Amino acid sequence: MDDWAAKEFGGAKLGDGRLTNRLIKIASAFAERPTASIPGACAGWVETQAAYRFFDQASEKKQGLGWEDILTPHLECTIARMRQHRVVLCLQDTTELDFNGQRIEGLGPLSFEAQRGMFLHPTYAITVDREPLGMMDCWMWAREFKEADGSRPGILESIRWIEGYERVAEAAARMPGTRLVYIADREADILGMMQRAHALETPADWMVRSKHNRCLPEGGKLWAKVRSGEALGEIEFLLPARGKEAARPVRQKLFARRVELPDGQGGLLPVTCVIAQEIGAPKGVKPIEWRLLTNREADRLEAVAELIDWYRARWEIEIFFHVLKNGCRVEALQLGHIDKIELALAVYMVVAWRLAHLVRPVSYTHLTLPTKRIV
Repeated sequence: MDDWAAKEFGGAKLGDGRLTNRLIKIASAFAERPTASIPGACAGWVETQAAYRFFDQASEKKQGLGWEDILTPHLECTIARMRQHRVVLCLQDTTELDFNGQRIEGLGPLSFEAQRGMFLHPTYAITVDREPLGMMDCWMWAREFKEADGSRPGILESIRWIEGYERVAEAAARMPGTRLVYIADREADILGMMQRAHALETPADWMVRSKHNRCLPEGGKLWAKVRSGEALGEIEFLLPARGKEAARPVRQKLFARRVELPDGQGGLLPVTCVIAQEIGAPKGVKPIEWRLLTNREADRLEAVAELIDWYRARWEIEIFFHVLKNGCRVEALQLGHIDKIELALAVYMVVAWRLAHLVRPVSYTHLTLPTKRIV
């Protein structure tokens, strides 16, 4: 058995030591041949049958295993790795898993009501140098189908951003020597998340991409207010290639202002709004502009440039999703029921983390260098 698999899964409490040993074998096999099907990854028919029997343990008629049982030891290993660093970035995002056309019980609609699949919403911990440390939290779910009136039953999906911050805050209490920074994209620009962080006295920092150009108590709009001040300076960095877009240098002018936003309860929430506005973009290319909200105070170029570095690191969770979907081909899983799919996903998520950690080539480093400050 591989040492890494034993370390990440050896502490799993599955009710039977033989199941834990089987889990370690499955993880090792999946990591050895991540793009293969389950039969292709296993060494022969006996091992294949054993793997399928393991995922059958999701049934209440057997062990009733949940994905949390599988993932818990890895989450603890992630926490241990996080304690070794002064600052850890906690990246959170949602991705769709499309199983359309497959006969899998328990799936729900995706972005289009006719699609069938499920959603995955992990919190992925990395260092400020973008070294992946592992998963520290996760949600998996299938949407309910819409009612006749167009409404959708079930819990509001936006609550997961708030709960995600709560889990990061709980982790922060366990590692007082490490600063945790919750980072998410536009979907997390939710007043409820900011309210919850404020109510908890912000044990972990947070930064989200601003989606709403909010009204200010004194009048005017947030983004215009921030741009009305003098720029703190400029930064330069290399934007990595994405899809058909080649890597290119980016130069941005930085603005930042501390403001108070209505908290929806008659009070005010102090936040810092940062705007990074590209200048001199190539002809025919849409200039990159990031608008960020954070609890942290930042009124100097160095502090704001650091926030931009941290936000740029959010791309690592997109790389993780890419490895999971294309490197591990999880959307090709054929296990018949969503509960079994969830068990397999818990294994593959750890495999994807390990692959993302191992395949960080030396050539990747120059694309993640910190920004160059220009006063």
